[in-house]
Amino acid sequence: MWTKQQNATEAPSSARESARLGASLEIKGHITGKENLQIDGKVDGPITLNGHELTVGSTAQLHSEIHAGDVVVFGKVVGNVLARGRVDIKKDGEIIGDISSARISIEDGAHFKGRIEIDPTKTQAAAV
Repeated sequence: MWTKQQNATEAPSSARESARLGASLEIKGHITGKENLQIDGKVDGPITLNGHELTVGSTAQLHSEIHAGDVVVFGKVVGNVLARGRVDIKKDGEIIGDISSARISIEDGAHFKGRIEIDPTKTQAAAV
């Protein structure tokens, strides 16, 4: 009776699978996963999402070393960020730590303190 038509612009459900840690959650320990993740709470410990996207929400506070495919930061990250693809620091986002990535974008109003290593071959190596 009820059917949902998928738009041509929508990604298949497997490509959009993601998990979310809400703003009221506080986690101490290692987070690993094989899907995209959005964090809006507090995390103290390493985060490993090999080949997947991490979104740091505007209310998030991370004290973490991050390994991911892509990283989008709206909140605060204290620790090193290693991404195979792209790191985006959005307006009001903050990273205090070193970044190693194939591509980087820092918007006006964002805060960054650390070193940046840009290596475009990271993306090619991940595709192999």
